[in-house]
Amino acid sequence: MYRTGFFGRSSAARWACLTVIALGIGCVGFALVGIARPIDSLSGYPGTSTGRSVANTNGSAASMAVLAHPKVGNKLGVLSIPSLGQKFPIVEGTSATELQRGVGHFRGSVMPGGKDNCVLSGHRDTVFTKLGSLKKGDRLVVTTAAGKFTYKITQTRIVQADNKTVVVHSDHAVLTVTTCYPFRFVGSAPDRFVLVADLVAGK
Repeated sequence: MYRTGFFGRSSAARWACLTVIALGIGCVGFALVGIARPIDSLSGYPGTSTGRSVANTNGSAASMAVLAHPKVGNKLGVLSIPSLGQKFPIVEGTSATELQRGVGHFRGSVMPGGKDNCVLSGHRDTVFTKLGSLKKGDRLVVTTAAGKFTYKITQTRIVQADNKTVVVHSDHAVLTVTTCYPFRFVGSAPDRFVLVADLVAGK
């Protein structure tokens, strides 16, 4: 009897169908892995450590709060973006686990308000979907146990994922915010969108 459908096809035809299905599943899996992957492998940047920062060592209670790094996974504050009407929790660490909960603080950088480079990262498809609409002069506000720190954006740039200038030391208080780029890229994005902002007010 003549058979129709998948099982009635020749062996070559069945193998061709199975190959197409397997390739389709593989492409979807690759895209999902790229989306779920941590924002950066920031630990590979030079001049970083997991110890305490050396900023604002005047001995005040606020400066000591700036110095103290919480445990990985602990919430350390809130990032507010007034021009977008958005607020996000800041969590210590930048692994996939921390970035699922909000904006991650890179442990190799100073705490918010510190006299050096404070680095925050977040996913482009969760917390930072609108980050690309920010421009020079816009404000970023970080609130922690040490106080409220307001930063003004001084530059935006796009760099390759392995660019080493995202985490660098600064002679003044700077906030660097990074996310993957392009924003609508499917899979593991090749670049990073970077905002740099100077501290203009803090207490």
